[in-house]
This record gives sequence, structure tokens and C-alpha cells, in this order.
Amino acid sequence: MNLKKLYFGGIILKIDAETRLVGVIGNPISHSLSPVMHNAAFDALALNYIYMAFQVEKDDLEEAVKGIRALGLAGINVTIPHKTCVIPFLDELSPEAEMIGAVNTIFNRNGKLIGYNTDGYGFEMALQEQAGICLKDKNVFIIGAGGAAHAIAGQSVLSGASSVTLTNRTFEKAKSLMEFLNRSSCRCNQNAGKIIPWDKDAWRSILPHSDIIVNTTSIGMKGQGNLALDIPWDSIKKDAVFFDAVYTPMETLFLKEAKRLGYKVVSGLYMLIYQGARAFELWTGKRPPIEVMEKAVLTYFARKGEQDAEKTRE
Repeated sequence: MNLKKLYFGGIILKIDAETRLVGVIGNPISHSLSPVMHNAAFDALALNYIYMAFQVEKDDLEEAVKGIRALGLAGINVTIPHKTCVIPFLDELSPEAEMIGAVNTIFNRNGKLIGYNTDGYGFEMALQEQAGICLKDKNVFIIGAGGAAHAIAGQSVLSGASSVTLTNRTFEKAKSLMEFLNRSSCRCNQNAGKIIPWDKDAWRSILPHSDIIVNTTSIGMKGQGNLALDIPWDSIKKDAVFFDAVYTPMETLFLKEAKRLGYKVVSGLYMLIYQGARAFELWTGKRPPIEVMEKAVLTYFARKGEQDAEKTRE
């Protein structure tokens, strides 16, 4: 067999006529860490797969999805802004994708395109593996009402959280998310939760009962803003766990302050890793090499940090 070798981030990818293609679609997409993570995993297990990133405009989304079937791709990940718009073009949705109302992974099962949402799974596994806490019977307080909040709130309901409370600067956006969750959760005879205003006094009323405190906003991304300044820290119980969906930087000011005060913290980087691991399993049927995927992402950040430091010195 004549294999073509492609060097990718220090990994030698071997490509032939039987190589299976997977990837991610979004806009923009150049920032994605998924190719780094997945190609390292394929290499570790000697699987004949390659993962690529594709920038897809909104008007081209339907044709891009048709291409999965036409070209025989094993599947793709879906990221911003296509996670909800892609749904009408799929043949079937998994229960959690229906509950969350968004798709981030598509599996091509013999020409049938099935939409999954592995973001919620990634959140749940990150909590379990990094902080030793499960969602069942927990009170979850979610800051924000965007795409990450949809996945995290939906997974919390599916996994049996006692309550889910939302807060967002735009109250109507939080209301819309909660109404959607309540409609979806009626299928499992649960009430999704409630909304409180973005206000320190309102937060002070709910935080003493919150087991898991989650930031899903972009506050703190790339050092922009400090959510820690809005938190009434004196009202939080000592065994609460803090999670930040932001992973650039790996430890936001929000998490740094929580850690300084003695709380367990979980970076959104692990949600990224575990959601990717679940997608990997769907496509390949193989157990994902979590440690390899984690190392690939951490190595990427270490190298980027060195490059940024070098630019600063220049």
C-alpha cells in the first residue's frame, strides 16, 4: 500500500485511499483546537482517519451537510454559528440534542445523518473527572444564556439536577432559554428551573444553596473582563464547585479567585476535551485516548504561550 505522509503539528499522518475524513465546520474556524486534539488521538491508536477544519458560510450550510453524505465522511463537528441552523438538514436527533436544541456532532451512519450534542456530556465528564462531582441532585447556577448555557442547562436537567437557575444581563434571553428547557423537560416530568436578575443581591439569595456555579459568558476570555468582581463571595458554601466554559486562558480571573478562596475549580478546557472524546467514540467506535487528547491541547497552549512571550520580548 502506498501511503502519503503528512506532517501535522509534529504528528505524521498517513493518508491513502481508505483514509476516513472527519472535521469541523464553523465560521470563523481557524482558532479551532479540534484538529490538534483529534489527529493526535488517531495517531495514538493508529486509526486511518484525518481531521480537518472547514470554514462554511451560513448560505452554504445545507450544501456542506449534503457533502457529508455524498463524500462519505465519517462525520463532523459543528461549531458557532451553525449549531442550531444545521438541525433541519439532518435525518435524526439524539435525545440530548433534542433537549438542548443544538447539534455539535454529526455521525454518518451508512448515509443517515444523526445529530448529537456532546457539549453537555463534556461538561458533565469534566465535573466528574476533574472535581469528583456529579450533576444528579445538585443545584446548578448558570451565568449566561448563550450556546454553552443551552448545553450545560440541558445536560443538568437530563442528568437529574435538583434545580437549574439562570442569570443573564439580557433577561429576555434567559427567559427564552428557560422556556425552551421547560418545554423540553416536560418529556421527563421535570421543571427545568428559574431565572433571577443579573444583580449581586439576587445572586446572594441563590448562591448559598448552589452546588455548582458555572460561567458560560465570554467574560474573562483572553483576559477581557473579570466576573469575579460581580460575585458575592461571602455567600457561597465551602463545598461549591466553580466551572468556567472559557478556556483561553485556561484559568480565568473568575477561577483564580475561586481557587484562591479554597474552592474546587474546573477549566472549560476539559469540557472541550471530553466533548471531543465523545465525538471520537461515535465516529470510530473506539475508546478515546483521553490522556493523549489532553496532552495535545496542553502542549498547544504551552507552545502558544512561548510564542506570545517571544513576541512580547521583540
